[in-house]
Order: sequence, then structure tokens, then C-alpha cells
Amino acid sequence: MITSDLSIAVNALNQGELVAIPTETVYGLAGSAFNEQAIQKIFQLKNRPTCNPLILHTHCISEVSKFVKEIPPNAMKLAEAFWPGPLTLLLPKKSNIPNSVTSGSHLVAVRIPNHAVTLSLLQQLDFPLVAPSANPYTRISPTNAKMVDDYFGEALPVILEGDICAKGIESTIVGFHDNIPVIYRQGAISVDAIEFIAGKSKVQATIKEKVTTPGMSPMHYAPMTKFCIVDSVLDFIYENRDLKIGALTLGKLEINQPNTSVIHLSINGDIEEASANLYKSMYDLDGMNLDCIIIEKFPEIGIGKSLNDRIQRASFK
Repeated sequence: MITSDLSIAVNALNQGELVAIPTETVYGLAGSAFNEQAIQKIFQLKNRPTCNPLILHTHCISEVSKFVKEIPPNAMKLAEAFWPGPLTLLLPKKSNIPNSVTSGSHLVAVRIPNHAVTLSLLQQLDFPLVAPSANPYTRISPTNAKMVDDYFGEALPVILEGDICAKGIESTIVGFHDNIPVIYRQGAISVDAIEFIAGKSKVQATIKEKVTTPGMSPMHYAPMTKFCIVDSVLDFIYENRDLKIGALTLGKLEINQPNTSVIHLSINGDIEEASANLYKSMYDLDGMNLDCIIIEKFPEIGIGKSLNDRIQRASFK
């Protein structure tokens, strides 16, 4: 059920049930961080390996201090700059955070989402929420309530309506080694923006690495349809005219081929607009019974690096 009634969500969460919540990044599959049964329901409904940690969501920095032992100076700088917002910090957890949330790690991933509906929800609860993306494991993250409902149907009885997610890709995950930022997942806040606040960072490799934080799984955000990164969308279509092709483009591209469906992520070539539209566009093409979906790499500037990370994982086999 898709609803705007917060009281329904509050009641469900208090009873240990799961609720899909909107954020500025993607929709989350949320349950109480203090309820072991709810935590296990998340892993089971998503078919997510329990070795893949969850992100803790709360509504203010003072609440964060209840769940972590310390916030390093650079972490506090980033929190003050970007919270509420698409920033997740890896911090030493207190004992009140179950090991199942962190997959046994001494670090917990925590963030304050920038969405009025979910902030209001969090303020009405006596516990933080854990909330990975509200999709089956490895599939495209949902950016509206209908996508969540399509994925789970009656298996998830409460989905909070929150319109389209403004950022459209997941949060940037930052940990710290001797107060130096380590970026474990590139996301809706660019590496440049992180470094402007906290100085030089290290970007942790994710492909073929052991999953130690949320967002490090090599194959993720993927449609069922074969997904390919190509050097030239036009050339690929011309050379494969017998295939039914879905094309995602940055900027307007005139393509007049009967077997081709084109979605312009941003007619004006705006990276932020493309980010907001990427997952929904992938999802729409995935439902068209195509032979493949193609895309060119984004410019390696700003969050273009994060978008390239997402399409690389979507094409990972």
C-alpha cells in the first residue's frame, strides 16, 4: 500500500514491520535498528547477503552521538556541511547497535536523510532506522514509490509516498583512517566536494574487493536486460540494427531506427538532472523486452564519476 499517512508507518515500524521510505537519494527498505527480527526481515525480503552491512538513519547530529563512540574532526566537518543530505559516515559504533546491522564490523554507517517526510517520521520514533535501498539485491534502486511496489507488491504492505527522489543515486560513503577521509562509495556528493571540506581523500576500490561497507558489492544497480557501456551510442546502433536496443543519452541525440528506444537523461546535458533520471530510465527500458540497453560514460567531473561507478556495476558480469 502506498500511503502518505505517517501514522500508519509509525505504527508498522513500532510493531517490528518494514516500511519503504523516501529519501533524497533512493527509496529505502526500513526497519527498527534495535529490532533483530526487523533487521532479518530486511535481509530476507531483499535477498541480501548478511555480510553486506546496513546504513543507520536518524534525524539530527545529537542523535548520532547516541549510536557512535566518537566523531573524528573531519567527520564532524563533513556532517556540518552536508547533513541532512546524501552523506553516509562510517564511525565506531556503540554497543547498542546490533552486530547484525554492521555485519560484525566495529564501524556503523550512519546518515541523516534530507527528505521532509522521512525526517518527520524519524522524529516520531524512539529508535533509528536501518534502510538499504528498497529493491531486490543487485537490482536497480527505486526512485519513486511505484517502483518499490512493483518490486515487492503485497510482501511490503507500507510504502510511504515521497514523490521522485531528487538526487536519484545513493549517498556517498566516507570512512576515516587517522582522520583522513576514505571514500568507500562514490555517490550524490562528489569527491571534489568532500575534499573541499575535509582535504585530500582516498577513493577505495570496490570492484572485486571484499564487501566491508554498504555499497561495495561489485554487481549492483543492474537491470535484467543486458547492460552495456559503449564508446558511441550512434555507432553501436548503426552496427547492430538487427537488435532491439534501448539507449540512454546525456544531451539530445536524434536517432531514427525502428528497433531503438531512446531516453534522454538530460536534454541540456546537465549531470545533476541525469543523475535524478538514471535509475528510473534504466528501469523503464528494462520493461521493454529489449536485447540490450546501452550508454556512454559520463564526463569524469563532479558526480559524473559516481554515475560512471553505477553504470560500471550495472554492466558487471
